Amino acid sequence: MSLVVDTVTKHFAGLTALKDVSFRLDQEEILGVIGPNGSGKTTLVNVTTGLLDPDGGTVQVDGRDMTGVAPDAIARAGVVRTFQTVRLFGGLSVWDNVAAVIRNPDRPIDEVVDEHLERLGLGHLGSTPSSHLAYGLQRRLEIARALATRPRYLLLDEPAAGLNDVESADLEETIRAIPHDPRWGCGVLIIDHDLRLITSLCDRLLVMASGKVIAEGPPEEVRHQPQVVEAYIGRRKEKPR
Repeated sequence: MSLVVDTVTKHFAGLTALKDVSFRLDQEEILGVIGPNGSGKTTLVNVTTGLLDPDGGTVQVDGRDMTGVAPDAIARAGVVRTFQTVRLFGGLSVWDNVAAVIRNPDRPIDEVVDEHLERLGLGHLGSTPSSHLAYGLQRRLEIARALATRPRYLLLDEPAAGLNDVESADLEETIRAIPHDPRWGCGVLIIDHDLRLITSLCDRLLVMASGKVIAEGPPEEVRHQPQVVEAYIGRRKEKPR
């Protein structure tokens, strides 16, 4: 069972944002997508989750063609995402933010919500308005809410953005546990600029530049490839003679 994006292309007013981009995300796997600003990472997630229609290529969820399908249908098929900017229900409590997304629970909803909050370290904050949370806790709540929908594939768009070192380390531990947790057990795709976080967390890396995939493979192999180094820091200037 896999989420498969095959040779996807996307254009914006003559600009090629994605060109023949492919990836496969299996369950119980963490796939990292990295690349400089403007490389097409978020556009790729937007196409995968139905926010944008591709101009070419396909999106398949567990063998079903979901290309160009509406975002809510893709979410029902098990592909759920978070965004670069936190999108909580600011007028609701922490507890109600999670409860609001649960459909057809297999247990009493109180148990399901409490479990997700406890596992994300938010159990003591259930009655707190979500808008009153520190930024790092808002990020955790967004992930708790996404997991409460019981996704098969969870796509995290820069989940560590704006976090301090302690918050980032805590989040890393949480994300690492997701694919192998018996209650969650979903594949995770994570976009982030933090190369240390990505390489320590992910089973595989997909490196993008200018809308194309320039490298793919295990983190320790990929990070030292010349095209990856160049994409991040540019060509080394020749030493003056």
